[in-house]
Amino acid sequence: MSVLRLSPLLLALALAACDDAPRFTQAEPGEALAGGKATVQRSDRNAYSLPSANLSPERRLDFAVGNSFFRNPWVIAPSTTTARDGLGPLFNTNACQNCHVRDGRGHPPEPGDSNAVSMLVRLSIPDQPYYAREIERLGVVPEPVYGTQLQDMAIPGVAPEGKVRVSYDLHTVTFKDGHAVELRRPSLQISQLGYGPLHPDTRFSARVAPPMIGLGLLEAIAEADLLANEDPDDRNRDGIRGRANRVWDDAQGKTVVGRFGWKAGQPNVNQQNVHAFAGDMGLTTGLLPKDDCTPAQVACLAAPSGDGQGGEKEVSDNILRLVTFYTRNLGVPARRDVGAPQVLAGKNLFFQAGCQACHTPRFTTAADAAEPELAGQVIRPYSDLLLHDMGPGLSDERTEFAANGQDWRTPPLWGIGLSQTVSGHSQFLHDGRARNLLEAVLWHGGEAQAARDHVLTFNAEQRAALLAFLNSL
Repeated sequence: MSVLRLSPLLLALALAACDDAPRFTQAEPGEALAGGKATVQRSDRNAYSLPSANLSPERRLDFAVGNSFFRNPWVIAPSTTTARDGLGPLFNTNACQNCHVRDGRGHPPEPGDSNAVSMLVRLSIPDQPYYAREIERLGVVPEPVYGTQLQDMAIPGVAPEGKVRVSYDLHTVTFKDGHAVELRRPSLQISQLGYGPLHPDTRFSARVAPPMIGLGLLEAIAEADLLANEDPDDRNRDGIRGRANRVWDDAQGKTVVGRFGWKAGQPNVNQQNVHAFAGDMGLTTGLLPKDDCTPAQVACLAAPSGDGQGGEKEVSDNILRLVTFYTRNLGVPARRDVGAPQVLAGKNLFFQAGCQACHTPRFTTAADAAEPELAGQVIRPYSDLLLHDMGPGLSDERTEFAANGQDWRTPPLWGIGLSQTVSGHSQFLHDGRARNLLEAVLWHGGEAQAARDHVLTFNAEQRAALLAFLNSL
């Protein structure tokens, strides 16, 4: 991407623009190592698919096996391929890699696509007191017939739940210097419903697949360090009211802090994988031993299972262990050009706008991380993993545990500058509505409204500097 070079005068003005923000004149020590010693030194199309740099050769064997189960398709039961059978009966895709292509970011369906594939649609109805148990365990009240996720594919003899299409309404936002940016707001169309009409009060939330890098490092941040950034009552009066989601831990049978998913609805990498296997591919595990069929879906309930010998579910405990090991240890790419004048100017502008109040630059992972390679690492995810009110423009009007419709977890920014290279597109936010990073910034509202309004004062050179910084991450 070509970018404008900052003049020395503009650089000086950028550094002097805000007395309260830090002033960066050179790269910080170790700043390029976004994932600490686990950082990988690649910036090509496979930059998201490499094992943590500090994994031993023996441990890389487990990573490779986990990668094979993440990448290769699952098949319908019964099958001679007993380690990979049990797909469906209802599903969105037949392999994890289909959503997370090269372990990267998903996107909304294009016109003419037969399936959404790397974007799924969450479903629920408004909370009701008599659904208290469902709310405690699932965070939502499922749509009575279709459950918590619309599955647009199915095995033979079972009807898919429906088809998803996306259209867009456009509006324009204008910078102080007159530069106009067109933003698009998605509108979902659900058609070809396989099991009758949806509940009249159904809430929909489109979600694209997020990148897979650094998940184990995020999991290794001590809970106390996350909670130290909570400020639901805005005690410091900066307008930022971050709070942790509190979600159900299936293995522990209790409510804990959430940190994964667009609304931080999952507590750890293993459970995130278990629910993805169930919802996206219809695969059972020891933690979720039943197919994702509702009582109204009779053919789904009657379909053959891929359960193996000895009571193992379709995804055996060993396969789940290997996939979890793989997804914990996908390395974060090193940053690029961290000391370049334009990148430093953009970093100063990022801080002057107050973006770091939610996109926390730095943590040190705990000593008792799930994998020893991830312990005690200084990491730079640019996220606090907390929920923030992002305003009505991004609302999906759907609760999820403690999150309301306007609440979203701060997404990590590390690796974001390689999105186009890895995923072949630059569509951002939870539903892929933003077609580039500048559009993503301009969708910020709620707690981020002041930061967004500050960005709208930037001239062309300042915009280029901010994007140079973001693309260096």
